[in-house]
Amino acid sequence: MHQERALVTGAAGFIGSHVARHCRDLGMQVIGADNLSGGDPANVPDGVPLEVGDLTDPAFVDGLWERHGGFDYVYHLAAYAAEGLSHFVRRFNYQTNLVASVNLINASVRGRVRRFVFTSSIAVYGTGQLPLGESTIPHPEDPYGISKYAVELDLRAAEAMFGLPFTVFRPHNVYGEAQNIADRYRNVVGIFMNRLLQGQSMPVFGDGLQSRAFSHVDDVAPYIAAAPRVPASVNATYNIGSDTVTTVRDLAHLIAAAFGRPPVLEHLEARNEVVHAHADHSRFRADFHPRSEVPLEVGLRRMADWVRSRGPAVPTVFKGIEIHDKLPASWR
Repeated sequence: MHQERALVTGAAGFIGSHVARHCRDLGMQVIGADNLSGGDPANVPDGVPLEVGDLTDPAFVDGLWERHGGFDYVYHLAAYAAEGLSHFVRRFNYQTNLVASVNLINASVRGRVRRFVFTSSIAVYGTGQLPLGESTIPHPEDPYGISKYAVELDLRAAEAMFGLPFTVFRPHNVYGEAQNIADRYRNVVGIFMNRLLQGQSMPVFGDGLQSRAFSHVDDVAPYIAAAPRVPASVNATYNIGSDTVTTVRDLAHLIAAAFGRPPVLEHLEARNEVVHAHADHSRFRADFHPRSEVPLEVGLRRMADWVRSRGPAVPTVFKGIEIHDKLPASWR
């Protein structure tokens, strides 16, 4: 009996490492790929070999197929998902999030991949009518969202021309164990937790009334992994994540409570970002029948325990800023 073979990009990163584990547990032979720019080899699940290389290099991508004899499924999670920073690293954003994806799509077409599973983002919607549904016409307002939507469109074109089946997931504000808390430009939950460990204030852009639906990784990764086993998901696009909307200010209070510390917020100048964003998940629920979501307080306590067990991290500084005009002072 043929053992299904899966390639998981970003396997040393946050969501990618969880998806790789779930694919392995579904009985797949999993190969991971990562350039380790933000991931940690310690995140890679047992039994998953890791290929270290850059997906923007077509020779590396083609070599994955040559060395492993092809793949039934490609799960593409590798990306640099700093949405706000993407305005200031436009070339890097498109190389990392778009060109790399096209290299994978090319190889998948040539290798006759049975399903290309892509993690996009609700950033593709921009500012729109809430809640954001899959039928909402995307209108991305930052380079990150533009790059994600461009990959979605390219997958549709590849399916129409070459018959490459795909499934697109648009997750949002995912947090949980194995998240990189050293990244100062994204993942507000990790940033808050890392600063709390060091006795520092939690930085909030503007008044903190921006609202998001924060999603624990256990409400996202298992379903991404299971997509090829769900017939209705062929060539379908899904929002995936929590239905519970929380302001950034309330989030800060919940995280402080998870650490048993008083919340100390530092309000910074407001930045150019979507103020309110949450999604409708009706199509996802109809096709995947998910279990009840992890309550935010529970998920935050679980992540806090994981963060405490590892200790604080030194925040990384992005050294390739391309545009400094209007760059928030806290990022300089």
